[in-house]
Amino acid sequence: MDISVIIPLYNEDESLAELHAWIKRVMDEHKFTYEVIFVNDGSTDNSWKVIEELAGKFPEVHGIKFRRNYGKSPALYCGFDMAQGDVVITMDADLQDSPDEIPELYRMIMEDDYDLVSGFKMNRKQGDPLSKTIPTKLFNATARAVSGIKNLHDFNCGLKAYKNEVVKNIEVYGEMHRYIPYLAKNAGFDKIGEKPVHHQKRQHGVSKFMGWNRFVNGYLDLLSLWFIDSFGLKPMHIFGFIGTLVFMIGFIAVVCVGGIKLWHLNTGTPAPLVTDTPYFYIALTMMIIGTQLFITGFLGDMISRNSQERNKYQISKTI
Repeated sequence: MDISVIIPLYNEDESLAELHAWIKRVMDEHKFTYEVIFVNDGSTDNSWKVIEELAGKFPEVHGIKFRRNYGKSPALYCGFDMAQGDVVITMDADLQDSPDEIPELYRMIMEDDYDLVSGFKMNRKQGDPLSKTIPTKLFNATARAVSGIKNLHDFNCGLKAYKNEVVKNIEVYGEMHRYIPYLAKNAGFDKIGEKPVHHQKRQHGVSKFMGWNRFVNGYLDLLSLWFIDSFGLKPMHIFGFIGTLVFMIGFIAVVCVGGIKLWHLNTGTPAPLVTDTPYFYIALTMMIIGTQLFITGFLGDMISRNSQERNKYQISKTI
């Protein structure tokens, strides 16, 4: 099979038939063998009914139905697991991503030998500058700096293409869909390209991803991913180092406080009790915190070596 198209969706029943027809036209024109995998992320409208109707008419249509809303990353994870195509393409269900981009994305993967190609929406048709456009630019600049992928300008673009082996070797969870290029790079797939893509206005419904909280969550996810990449398999290296450093500072402080007390005793000069000075308690607290951090690193090492699969979701139906 040439292409698997994965479409995560939540309450997009008005656009699904039109989107499928558009994809089918493009695929037929270029003689691709393909499948379309709709992942219904707990929609409360008629989205699943539409998917069932499309699957009844078109054998290339497949579907996954979650029992509740989990989010875009779990939807992509399950879609990746089902995908059979040599090239896997993801796009949003709101008709803002153009299926006409598929042939060139496919060519870049198969002929230019990119592991991953990310779309770049240079001229966004919607978006308030204060709540969306400016934060998006800041977010992407930070993501480039942290990930080291300097050639990507739009990490969060839903329109992306991958080699099949890429999606089978990365784990997308939580809200990490924003950082799939970073996940791919960490997995050893570092030939990452970018393609400017056409962006259209939403024709039905409203955006499900508005507000500043998504950017706050995005930065927290980026920090988490950086930490996991740097210390996920070796938490003792960070917690043990900091814990040992803090413990030693506290220990040296205790020795200094004790040394000053002994000096006063030897010289016969009056001196306060050791427990009367705040420095003793500060030093003791640092030793306790250092010990706790060291134990945290040790426990983190044990957990990381025995962690279970985190991606388990309740799927009620599949097509």
